[in-house]
Formats: sequence, C-alpha cells, structure tokens
Amino acid sequence: MNTQDATVATHEGHAHPGSHGDHGGHGGHRGQGGHDKHAGHSPAMFRDRFWLSLVLTLPVVAYADMIQMWLGYTAPRFPGAELIAPVLGTVIFAYGGRPFLAGAVTEIRDRAPGMMLLIGMAISVAYVASLAASLGFFEVEVWWELSLLIVIMLLGHWMEMRAIGQAQGALAALAELLPDDAERVRADGSVETVRIGDLGVGDVVLVRPGGRVPADGTIVEGAADVDESMLTGESNPVPRGAGERVIAASVATDGSLRVRVDAVGDDTALAGIQRLVAQAQESRSRTQLLADRAAALLFYVAMAVAAVTVLVWVVLGDPDAALVRSVTVLIIACPHALGLAIPLVTSISTAKSARSGILVKDRLALERMREVDAVLFDKTGTLTRGEHVVTGVAAAEEGAEDRVLALAAAVESDSEHPLARAIVAAARDRAVPAFPATGFRSMTGRGVEATVDGTPIAVGGPALLREREAEVPGALREPIARWTSRGSAVLHVLSGSTVLGALALADQVRPESRAAVAALHRLGITVAMITGDARQVAEAVAADLGIDEVFAEVLPEDKDQAVADLRRRGHTVAMVGDGVNDAPALARADVGIAIGAGTDVAIESAGIVLASDDPRAVVAARTLSAASYRKMVQNLWWAAGYNLAAIPLAAGVLAWAGFVLPMAVGAVLMSLSTVVVALNAQLLRRVDLKPRAVAE
Repeated sequence: MNTQDATVATHEGHAHPGSHGDHGGHGGHRGQGGHDKHAGHSPAMFRDRFWLSLVLTLPVVAYADMIQMWLGYTAPRFPGAELIAPVLGTVIFAYGGRPFLAGAVTEIRDRAPGMMLLIGMAISVAYVASLAASLGFFEVEVWWELSLLIVIMLLGHWMEMRAIGQAQGALAALAELLPDDAERVRADGSVETVRIGDLGVGDVVLVRPGGRVPADGTIVEGAADVDESMLTGESNPVPRGAGERVIAASVATDGSLRVRVDAVGDDTALAGIQRLVAQAQESRSRTQLLADRAAALLFYVAMAVAAVTVLVWVVLGDPDAALVRSVTVLIIACPHALGLAIPLVTSISTAKSARSGILVKDRLALERMREVDAVLFDKTGTLTRGEHVVTGVAAAEEGAEDRVLALAAAVESDSEHPLARAIVAAARDRAVPAFPATGFRSMTGRGVEATVDGTPIAVGGPALLREREAEVPGALREPIARWTSRGSAVLHVLSGSTVLGALALADQVRPESRAAVAALHRLGITVAMITGDARQVAEAVAADLGIDEVFAEVLPEDKDQAVADLRRRGHTVAMVGDGVNDAPALARADVGIAIGAGTDVAIESAGIVLASDDPRAVVAARTLSAASYRKMVQNLWWAAGYNLAAIPLAAGVLAWAGFVLPMAVGAVLMSLSTVVVALNAQLLRRVDLKPRAVAE
C-alpha cells in the first residue's frame, strides 16, 4: 500500500469524536585536572584587589630609584621613606598576589602545572629577592616591578573574568526569563497570585497580554501571538490558540491565555535548555585538549629556559641580571593567553548559540559540524510540518471550487481526524461560506457522510467511488492525476453517486526548508532526505526543495543504514531528525542534530539540539562551528607565537645589541597578549546566527 492509499484508508475509517553562587560564572578556564582555576573567585574580587593594589603601587613606583632616574626627578625624602617599597610591596604581594599564590598551590596539588604556578613562582622569586636586597643580603631589588606585575596581572584577570562571566551569563539570563509569580485560576473561576514554585501539573494559570508563561502547558482558553524568541531564536511571534502548547518564559504579546500546566521546574523546556547550556560549557573539545597540553608543556619550557638563563648570566659574571632575566622569562612565559584562548571562545559561542535556539550538548559535535559535507534530513516533521494541509481543490462545475470546499468542511466539521481538521482549516482560511451539517456518520473504510443544507454529502477516497459506482468527471481527471503523481492524498466530494469535486491533501513543506537547502548548497554541502513515504511522495518533495538525493520507503529500523551509506562514500554526515526512529541514525552520524520539538530519545541521541523546528538553524549551526573554530585557531596561533618571540627576548638574547626587556614591560606584554585574545574572541558576538540571516 503506498502512502496515499494508506492516508486515505486511514481517513475513510475515521470515527466521530464521540466514539548560581560566588563563583562568578567562570566555568571554562580549567586545567588538565579538571579543577576550576578561579574557583571561589569573582570579577568583583579581582576588581577590588586591583584598585587597592594600584593605589599602593603608586608610591612604590614614585620612590623607585630607576623611575626617578628615567624621568629625571627626585622624590621627597622623609624619615622612613626607604621603607615605602618593602612595606607596601609586602602588602601588595600578600594581598594582591594571594589569588595567584593560591592557584599555584592548587596546580601543584593537582599535578597540573600552568599559568597560576608560573605567576606564583615569578612573584615569589621577585618578592624574596627584593626582601633579601632590602635586608642587605642581595644587591638587586625589584619592588616596583613586582608591584606593577601584580597590578597588571590583577587587571588582566579582572578583564578576563568579566568577559567570561558575561559569556556564561546565558544561564542566569535564562533563569531570569521566568516570572516570580503566577496567576492560578481557582475552581470557582477566581484568580490567586502564587509563587511559581507552588504551581503543580494540572493547575490552570492566567497569562495576561504582555505577560510571560510561567510553566509549560496547553492552552485551554484564549488565543494570542506568542513570542518564543528567547528560546527558539525565531523573532516573529507565533499564533497560538486552544489546544496548542506553550513553553515557559514565552510572552503572550496581544491576548490573554488560560494555560493548563503540564510541566514544572526541572521538567520544563527552559530547564532543559539550561541543562544543555551548562553541559556544553563544561564539555571539552579537541582544540581545548590541545591548548591544555600546550599550557602544561609551556610550564616546563619556561622552567628550562629560566634555568638556562640563570646559568648563562652567572657564567657571564652578572648574577643580578641572572635573577632579573629569569624572573622576566617566567613572567613572559605565563600561558595566560593560551589558557584563555579556547575557554572564552567556548563560553561566548555556547551562550550566543543558546540565545539563537541552537543548543550544543557536545562541543565535539559543534567542532565537527564545520567539516560536514552532507546533511541528511528526515522528511516528516523536519522539512515538512508533519501535518496535512489542503493543497488543491477542483470542481466538476467550473468556478465551484469554494462550494466544494465548503461542503467538505461542513461534513468534516464534527471529526477530529487530521485530514478533517486540515479541510476545516482550509475552509476557514479561505473564508468560504459555512454550511450547517447534521447526521454525521462514519462509513468504515470508505469515508464520512452528513446532511448539508438538506442534501446528503459524502467525502471519501477511491473505495467510496467504487461502492457508489461513481464516475470521475472529465474536468477532474487531469488535476487528480497530477495530485496523485505527487503522492498527495485525494478525497472526493459526492452527492449521491455524483462527484461534485475533489481535494488534494499533502504534508506541507515548511517554507523555511527551501532557504535552508539553498543555503547549504551555497556552502557546497550535499543535501539528502530520508523518509518512509512512497518514492513518488519523496521525489515530489525533493524536486520542490532542490534536494540532491532521496532515501524513500525506508523502514524506521533501517534509517541508520542510509547514514552509513553516505559515510562509506566518504561524506562527513550530519543527520537531522525529530522522532524515536531517528535516534539510531542520529547516533551513527558524525553530527546528530535533533529538532527541539522532537522526542526526548532523539534529543538524547544528538550532539546539537535545535530549540525551534526551523531547518535553517542547521546552516546557522555550521556558521557557528566555522566561526568558533576560526577564533580558536587564531587565538592559539597568537598565544603560541607571542611566547615563541617573547621568551628569548626576556632571556636577554639581544643584550649584546643593547636591548634588555624590562620586567615590568614583560608583564605588560603578557597581559597585552591576554587582552588581544579576549578581544578577538569577543568578535564572535558579531556573527549573525538568526535563522532569517541564512534565508536569502
């Protein structure tokens, strides 16, 4: 039985309806041990330490002999002036340097050496040397360099945590979308205000115009255009009426709704999105693993170079230079920019994608998305709406199409069958005359019948024609043949044994699907479609959308074989689906993409989840993947290249030419590299991921 026959047969047998904490949001900056290097820190903590340390550093710098010599002035002298540098320097070291010293201890304990250990070692060596010099045990003191180094480090970390905190603020922003209170409708129809946490499944809540829906539920009364952009990325409000679902945090823009709650708390779509965002921001990509290994390697390189630097300068007879040069090497080599290169891009891209309705469960999936050269779409519910609509009306009598549709809608008005609802909806949309109908009855396996305006009218498929020995008029044969060739379901409208007209019904192609396929083609990606429908149906949809390859009449359990076939041919495949039977294919694909409106099983099998059912978001996901990867690589090249160039200069390889890199300048350069990486990552915010952006 082909799809059309099955659809019509089902219709013919239908019956009457009577039968957060202090963490500061820094979750991406992790070492190999997986521990957060800024655990317990916040942007405010670094800010406060920066400003106080800066104030204390000013007199230290002002009374530094080298600064006075460079600028040609003499600082005021008074009893105890010589204690300004050691006293204030010690306070700055203990107070401003504490986060770095604590981080160094953590890295030692976790056996995960990195930037905090390097910073901790650099400031500790500088402090011990300066203190020894102040006590007369050493000749070189670097109090002002130490103080400036700590101030610059604090500033860099403050800016870093602000940036990452803003990026990861998506979670807090999602939580803030929910209203604090809800208006619950009592049994007597009155309304009471309750805390959102007091709502339960089955409660009915009132959502006023402009108000937010407090929990997932089904509309039981009212209609409104609902703004779901905060969850789906779709900017245009969606019409919602009785019987349709709405999601928590969406906004009823122009009407009031009464919604029966069917999910609260952790079971809502919003809570699911929050979990996915958190999971994505904690997941690690291949590029992150590379950066972590590089940061650890850089620690050993810095230690080796620092040791060689000390040895060489001591051999050259300048132990003071040995100390300054080795500390400068440790400062320059801090893999701060390297450690920030990937986490900041990860945080920004994940937060940005979540606000655009693209939920990344697995960073590896997003990273692989840029390599995809074939996208396999499940047809029903993905490229199509998964529900039938009237696509054509023909009448035996010229110009009587509206009457044929009106008669069919009158007969079907009491039915809950999907095809019946499609006919009634088409009549309503076209504003055809409404006829009263009585005596509705279902004729099993043939169709339905009712009395309309005093005349018995029947609606059914080929079986009804055979039973009544009705002949299809010549005027209807051409359109019926055309509809049938496209795989549409055809229903006939009869008065007795006279065929008055016919209607074509088909699963409606989403208008966004054409734009999605066209955009993928522009990227050089092969687009394929898979369906259990008859080949003629699949081929018609494929021709309409410009799809390259069709897998038709595929059994649910065999869908993953289509993915395997594409992969055997050398393609990197992304599978897009929404049903339980798509789960094996989603899991087998290089990248599994689940439509968010789909089932939990499909979502669990996917690495990327689309909150909306707009297939253009697949293109947006690829755009995000390419942009994120590009920023990661740029940041890694900058961070690594900076260290390759700066470490030899810090060691003093150009001292013979009269160029010596001051320790404070080294600290500035180290922080500057971090700023460059952070600013470059911020450019990712400018990438437009809105579905409409790829619709052209």
